[in-house]
Amino acid sequence: MTIDIKKEWVYVVVQDPETSSEELMGFTPPSDHEVKEPFIPVFETKEEAQQCFLIMPKNLMKNKYEIQAIIKDDLIKHAKDNGHRVFIMDEKSSIKKEIL
Repeated sequence: MTIDIKKEWVYVVVQDPETSSEELMGFTPPSDHEVKEPFIPVFETKEEAQQCFLIMPKNLMKNKYEIQAIIKDDLIKHAKDNGHRVFIMDEKSSIKKEIL
């Protein structure tokens, strides 16, 4: 087996990792937000993901969260299949660019 090291990786927040309810953390913006459709925030570095995670809305009492790397093409396919857009975000939760 060969590994394609040219694949581009991004970082996402996974809710309830390694359980039957595991899913990528996504958001449905409020109606007055510039983005209207559900989206998955992704990050170029793990450090950006960790910083932004601190200010993301979440339920720490109910769910467990983990930052994980994912191949960008796999993420895009998953998002398309589930009706989500994908935005690269910075550590302050500002959108850098859309990748889907």
